[in-house]
Amino acid sequence: MPEWLAPLARWLADYPQWLGLILFVAACLECLAVVGLLIPGTVVLFALAALAGSGILTLGETLLLGFVGGLLGDLLSYALGRRYHQNIRRLRGLRNHPEWLAGAELYVARYGVASLLVGRFIGPLRPMLPLTAGMLDMPFGRFLLVSLVATAGWSMAYLLPGWTAGAAVRLPLPDGFWGEAGIVLAALLLLAVGVTHYSLRQQRWVSPAAALMGALILLGLIFGWPNLVEFDEGLMTVVQGERSPPFDRFMVIVTRTGDYHTQLWAAVLLCLLLMAVRQWRAAAFAILTLLGTAVANGALKAAFARLRPDILAQPLETFSFPSGHSSAAFALFLTLGVLAGREQPPRLRLTWVLLATLPATAIALSRVYLGVHWPTDVIAGALLAATICAASLSIAQWRTPLYALSPKIWWLILPATLGLIGLLTLWGLPEGMRLYRY
Repeated sequence: MPEWLAPLARWLADYPQWLGLILFVAACLECLAVVGLLIPGTVVLFALAALAGSGILTLGETLLLGFVGGLLGDLLSYALGRRYHQNIRRLRGLRNHPEWLAGAELYVARYGVASLLVGRFIGPLRPMLPLTAGMLDMPFGRFLLVSLVATAGWSMAYLLPGWTAGAAVRLPLPDGFWGEAGIVLAALLLLAVGVTHYSLRQQRWVSPAAALMGALILLGLIFGWPNLVEFDEGLMTVVQGERSPPFDRFMVIVTRTGDYHTQLWAAVLLCLLLMAVRQWRAAAFAILTLLGTAVANGALKAAFARLRPDILAQPLETFSFPSGHSSAAFALFLTLGVLAGREQPPRLRLTWVLLATLPATAIALSRVYLGVHWPTDVIAGALLAATICAASLSIAQWRTPLYALSPKIWWLILPATLGLIGLLTLWGLPEGMRLYRY
């Protein structure tokens, strides 16, 4: 930690409520209409989360404060729009910059309530969309439901990396951890930046290139994981240090949504529904992605026979590498994210994919938190699903791009698929609580 920051960190450690208050206010301002456009919220939130992770606030407290602060910013923006309606344009900031509101209005008019979910991760739109929703008299119940979901994902995406970095600096980690972590992070960033860059340039070969890049990084991880022991053990130490009974119960719920049988039945239902509405190419893409990921995961598990961490009271007997929960979750949600982005502008396609990775990432993290997978297991599972998804999309779009699904089809497949996941999760929850004791 820099010397100039050490006194501040010590003072905040003695008075953690002040850091909590600052984090809460910063999250609120980042999501508040107009104000969120004027402050470097991403940088500020990362720095505050890193301070929190240095031992001042727990992970649960950090995510909760960010969630509540962001939700309050949304509600205040919505209330402003609902109170002033079209007169909101006369406010000083918006009067001088009408383009801020015009972009959000166009986005809401085009995508409706989905704009609140996807636009949450597009910086210039995030603070303006709730204001626009209120101005256009979107029903409050609908706005609140979508805002709750979007803010939860936003809190995790914006605060978790900073908190993890702060915790990693604080703890006495094994020698070699930072070098190994740098290699893994650099490889993943190379993949993300490469796909983003060429997607924005609308290159037709971006899907085959993504599949090739993902496969190369996956091969490096497959043959390199025995040399990443310090990375696995160090990150496991960081995560296990945050365990608590309330958070344990929450993570069991999350991990149950990625259970093999839950994901299997959700995948089968999705494919059957796509075939029932005669979306043959979309169904072929989904089948290739989901079935290909399942087969490849099983083959790799049998080939490497890696033992799981010895943390649970009764360790699981199946092999660890790669994580089946992680690969299945990423395969399903990436399939939905890719289909949602068809015939959309590049930036929106990428946003749908990012949004789809959030629940899958939560499931992957739950496996490390519960002590049933090493970090390299869940990273390999995510890379496996992403690689097969990109390859399947390349095959499905070999001649012509996939067409977008109509809103009627989405109103059929999305509630049915997610509803089934929810029901099966609740059904298996008592067994999960018994299984993941430590």
